[in-house]
Amino acid sequence: MRTIEKLGLIARIVQWRLTWAKRNLDFLPEGRLAAQFMTARAAAALVSDAAVCLSTGMAGNGRCSTLFWAIRERFQAEGAPRNLTWIAAGGQGGRGRAPGTVEEVALEGLLARFISGHTETARAQLALAEAGRMELHVMPQGEICLALEAQAQGLDSVLSRTGIDTIADPRSGRGSAVTPDAAEQFVSVDDDQLRYRLPRLDVAVLSAPWADRDGNVYFQGASTLTECQDAAQAARANGGKVLVSVAGMIEPDSERISLPAAMVDAVVVNPRQEQTVLAPQHRNWRLFEVGGDGNDEAAIEKLRFINRTLKLTPLRGPVECALARLGAHVFAANVRSPACANIGVGLGEEVCRELYQSALHPDITFTTETGVYGGLPAPGVYFGAAVNPQRMETSSWMFRHYQKHLDAAVLGFLQVDRHGNINASKRGPRMTDYVGAGGLPSIAAGAQVCIFIGTFMQGAQWRMDDQRLQLVQPGTPKLVDQVDEISFSGPQALIHGKDVWYVTSVGAFRLSETGLVLEIVMPGLDIERDIRPHCGLEFGLPAGGPQIAPSAVLTGQAYGLEWGKGLVTQ
Repeated sequence: MRTIEKLGLIARIVQWRLTWAKRNLDFLPEGRLAAQFMTARAAAALVSDAAVCLSTGMAGNGRCSTLFWAIRERFQAEGAPRNLTWIAAGGQGGRGRAPGTVEEVALEGLLARFISGHTETARAQLALAEAGRMELHVMPQGEICLALEAQAQGLDSVLSRTGIDTIADPRSGRGSAVTPDAAEQFVSVDDDQLRYRLPRLDVAVLSAPWADRDGNVYFQGASTLTECQDAAQAARANGGKVLVSVAGMIEPDSERISLPAAMVDAVVVNPRQEQTVLAPQHRNWRLFEVGGDGNDEAAIEKLRFINRTLKLTPLRGPVECALARLGAHVFAANVRSPACANIGVGLGEEVCRELYQSALHPDITFTTETGVYGGLPAPGVYFGAAVNPQRMETSSWMFRHYQKHLDAAVLGFLQVDRHGNINASKRGPRMTDYVGAGGLPSIAAGAQVCIFIGTFMQGAQWRMDDQRLQLVQPGTPKLVDQVDEISFSGPQALIHGKDVWYVTSVGAFRLSETGLVLEIVMPGLDIERDIRPHCGLEFGLPAGGPQIAPSAVLTGQAYGLEWGKGLVTQ
């Protein structure tokens, strides 16, 4: 990326930060308008006390900022609406830093209950839960989306094998309720499956790019679709309201209408509405649209630069980059071509970049749980979107697709235990530490090959020298005898014939009937000196000992990836 381009992006970031809370909740376009058009404040007045609301979007994509602000300011002025249940299937918070996210509605009295798959970014909701001022419920993101789709079809729940023997299973865990003494439970046991349901949706709070003057809504130009269509249909099926925020108006086009005016109760125009972070919908980035702009390398460099500059996502050092190459090595060696893959947030994004830039790329279809199919999953604050996607579907469509057609998933972990169980949801004892497993349980339930990637120890210090990895100072083990809570069940994975790997800073472990087996070791490490004393679980070794990872895993020089072999030196 040229210096002048970087300076231009920095200037845009500065302007965005200075104006990111700017809003006009009384804006209404001039001219002939259908009855659905109203100000954001008028739309907020349609939300009644104790309503069940659902907002759409993921990370920085498709935020319903204007409607969040309007509902918040109405409550602050009038004390209404009160005691809302709010549903956000995926991560929609701003980590307590960015305005205009679902955190805007996290006020005591306004919010009585929050239901989500991923809570880590919704810091304000977690603070309410910690203070005992709000119920917190967490379920697998896929089952939330499918339960929403079920409501749209007039059903009240869905049956699923996702979550059996995990924290979501009332027989072995808490079910949906994270906070104690919850008034309701949204997961129940039904024979050999789990039944997931949501409270009946009253208000769908949506973000879409455009509307025409007749009140029809269009999704063309969006970076994700997530739950927009299912939420609108569910609210309508329940006799509820559909509120849509759009960036502006376009000419009617009957062949491209996404939501007909008859399904919409309120259309709010927000000229400042974004397609995604730093990209106003009126100047949307073509790279996130179906077909993209054709320049993958420029897009990747641009997004990485923005994420580094914003510092909302962690920087990756040499050891993390080596870890990503080891993950790509395991993927290439064990996943069959052609492959449909899901890539999780965090280190999985770095694995994805390795795969995307390799010769394997044409045989891999990358997907995300937002419904984006093909292209390169976008990193950091853009997670959920994709660079140059082939097409966009709903989240429910994608999760159903995963149930039959997902070949591999690369996902993160907080802890691994001796049974191969994963904790991806609980970082510590407080409610404010609660992460939520997001789509991981639903995705892993469908994947034939599950690759979990994370550091071996928290806070350890390593040195890479002369194509060797050296442990300088140990940290806190992340491979433990028993995880704090189970987000993914290793024994259930074995029952269903899955190939499960755990890729760490020291090497790659594989799940077997007897537990974890260390199959690959990083160059330079001694198992008895550097690994076993700092591992909180007992692990086995393959006959003949583990393989030594190729030196290029550490150096990042002169290597390629081949199906069935993994990383090969060139």
